[in-house]
Amino acid sequence: MRHNKKFNHLGRTSSHRAAMLSNMACSLIMHKRIATTLAKAKALRVYVEPILTRSKEDNTSNRRLVFALLKQKEAVKELFGVVADKIGNRPGGYTRILRTGFRLGDAAEMCIIELVDFNENMLKESAPKKAKRTRRSSKKTAEPAAEAPAVEAAAE
Repeated sequence: MRHNKKFNHLGRTSSHRAAMLSNMACSLIMHKRIATTLAKAKALRVYVEPILTRSKEDNTSNRRLVFALLKQKEAVKELFGVVADKIGNRPGGYTRILRTGFRLGDAAEMCIIELVDFNENMLKESAPKKAKRTRRSSKKTAEPAAEAPAVEAAAE
């Protein structure tokens, strides 16, 4: 029976899985987004979110705990510097998973996992869209024609 065995083993031994997740977490911190399979991205999200929460408070204890998981000095430096400044006021949910389709070779579902505060395209507020006009309604096409002579009269 598999009681209380909830996490995905990803078809790897425990040491291989730990090394892979550590490498993927370092890549995510350094590059702010990585492309991977959906199963690995979901496992990585569970692994990296507590690390990102620890980075919000910069002290020796947290740095040592994070270094024990990541094992890369440059990634720890980047995490406690640039990344911690951006996520400092966010209460959680530091990562976003965007599905990108299926891989050609084995049809594995692919995705992009990224740090939420570093995607400038999604941070920009979208411009208000103009109301669409359809050709089916005669009222909407008749109104601008009625307004046009009034505008010309005001211009003269």
